[in-house]
Amino acid sequence: MTETNTSKRTLFGWYFGTNLLARILIGLILGAIVGIALGYSPDTAGKFVDNTKFFGDIFIRLLKMIVVPVIFFSLVTGAASIAPDKLGRVGIKTILFYMATTLFAVAIGLFIATWFQPGAGLHIVGQSGIAGKAAESPSMIQILLNIVPTNPVESLAKGDVLPIIFFAIVFGIALSMLKESTNEVIAKQATTVFNFCSGCAEIIYKIVGGIMQYAPIGVFFLIAIVFAQQGPKLIGPLLFVTFVVYLALILHLFICYGGLLMLNRLSFIKFLKGANEAMITAFVTRSSSATLPVSLRVSEENLGAPRSISAFTLPVGATINMNGTAIYIAICAMFIGFASDQPLTYAQQFTVMITATLAAIGTAGVPGAGALMLIMALESVGLNLETGSAVAACYAMILGIDALLDMGRTCMNVTGDIVGTVLVSKSEKALDTKAWKS
Repeated sequence: MTETNTSKRTLFGWYFGTNLLARILIGLILGAIVGIALGYSPDTAGKFVDNTKFFGDIFIRLLKMIVVPVIFFSLVTGAASIAPDKLGRVGIKTILFYMATTLFAVAIGLFIATWFQPGAGLHIVGQSGIAGKAAESPSMIQILLNIVPTNPVESLAKGDVLPIIFFAIVFGIALSMLKESTNEVIAKQATTVFNFCSGCAEIIYKIVGGIMQYAPIGVFFLIAIVFAQQGPKLIGPLLFVTFVVYLALILHLFICYGGLLMLNRLSFIKFLKGANEAMITAFVTRSSSATLPVSLRVSEENLGAPRSISAFTLPVGATINMNGTAIYIAICAMFIGFASDQPLTYAQQFTVMITATLAAIGTAGVPGAGALMLIMALESVGLNLETGSAVAACYAMILGIDALLDMGRTCMNVTGDIVGTVLVSKSEKALDTKAWKS
């Protein structure tokens, strides 16, 4: 047994021992180099595509396999984790703030993407060389009506994203209430169900982690095939979509957070000085959970938020507040639509807003959450991640630069948590204003 383990470490230690996001970025770069080189020999490129597309296709299928379980179990667990007795005045204010700012973030992302149109003119095609057909989109009224499933089991089987999200949230809220029931039998049964869903969520997260270990290989082949077909013209658009995402993040920081602080007569500059340690930590670690201790400390020591409020708002925010991720989803969904010659209609953009806002409730703690939420948004508007499709090729491009985008969106997520904590504390007249005077 010891010899086997040693052999595994010798054979694969160099791979698993390095940073995953670094490996994905390396896969993107190597895939681009190989693809560009193959592009000079169409016959060789054709043989390469035919013989290697399996390795990219299996990665796409693995991602699709995990989407529905992630949505259901993570949302049920997330919704059921908020105890009803905490959903008082502070809880309602906190959740409304997080949901409203997430919705605003998606709107900013869609507006900026509409203005700059990242990916327009690329005309990306799938491995078969045929661009995907434009997805038909129902009216906004029909979209709202379709959120409520007539048969949740059917929605789960078909992978209908919005009905699954709605049912999972309702299920989680009801489960949260039953856990606090005065009837010991019911409370025990509800706790058992919660533990089961929580355990299933952890199992799914473990599977996601395993799938992401294959991501560098999948990205390499997907990107190599795309560049072999499209050539080096893709480098500029990838840099441009990164610029557009960060521009939207900065605008959200100043317009939304800065504006809300100013409306409450709080200095935006003072906030940035007080919260910068948590913001930098989030940017570097790319983890809201890992940044939580720093967020708690700066909120209390630098910004005057009482621990009685921050101890609730910040952990909840780390679970349901994803403003940065919402911007990322909006812009990347638009990029994929433009690049694959399937620009999103207004109705589809509205669907993206709903999907990103509702999905934020439970998926923040999932490894690779942003990439998985992007799949949810794409599926909800009919841009299906089918193997060999133009959408799959565009998604692989985004996944290749996900590490760069993840730093900015995590920083924005944590910043929103702290802003929410400060504003809720101010509304409860519990904020120490002396911390804002210097």
